[in-house]
Amino acid sequence: MILVVKKTAVIVAIILVAVFIVGAVVTTQSVKAANTAAAKKLLPIYGVSTDNNKVAISFDAAWGSDKTEAILDILDKYGVKATFFLVGFWVDKNPDLVKEIASRGHLIGNHSTNHPHFNKLSLDEMRMETETTAEKITALTGEEVKFFRAPFGEYNDTLLTYLNESGVKCIQWTVDTLDWKGISGKEIADRVLKQAKSGSIILCHNNSDHILDALPVILLGLQNKGLDFVRMDELVINDDYYLDNNGIQHPAV
Repeated sequence: MILVVKKTAVIVAIILVAVFIVGAVVTTQSVKAANTAAAKKLLPIYGVSTDNNKVAISFDAAWGSDKTEAILDILDKYGVKATFFLVGFWVDKNPDLVKEIASRGHLIGNHSTNHPHFNKLSLDEMRMETETTAEKITALTGEEVKFFRAPFGEYNDTLLTYLNESGVKCIQWTVDTLDWKGISGKEIADRVLKQAKSGSIILCHNNSDHILDALPVILLGLQNKGLDFVRMDELVINDDYYLDNNGIQHPAV
């Protein structure tokens, strides 16, 4: 009787060990499959995983320009460098402002030529929308344009593959100020101060209703939290990185 019990216990133990091994193998394979899927998934850059206390504030410019000079003055007052994503027809209307943005040390990125929905465009149309504006900006500033933000935040694999092959990084955002909704300066600033952290990309618009009220509060508030504002080319990782499923850049290890 004792012998039978011992044999039964041994058999149960063997079965449990086998189940554990199979489970571990399946789990490992599942993790590898998930990582492989993540690696194949094309995403723009939404932010950066970093502990260097740097953030990037950006301004999309498409319609209107009357607040741009004041934005530049506020940025100067707080010693902040920003990134401006410009639409082609805005560049055409404001060539002197384009030059001034660059002369004050800010980075200029591409925001398309006509602000279309890129998910509805062919590859050739995407090329026209991006290359035309990049050429205009370079002609005015002498600087190569290496960053692109898609209108409406819309992208697909065709766009991202084309940009990657062109050496251009597609930039989204970590914090949407929602300034384009006409919310108050306080509401805009509160959103940023609550959400921004090291590695964040902040989305603003150069001609939103209350950006001039919100901007000083944002800049001073985040600086008081120990965060430094840098241009996009000083925040993102240029080489040896990977994107996680949320579009956050991580240094390659």
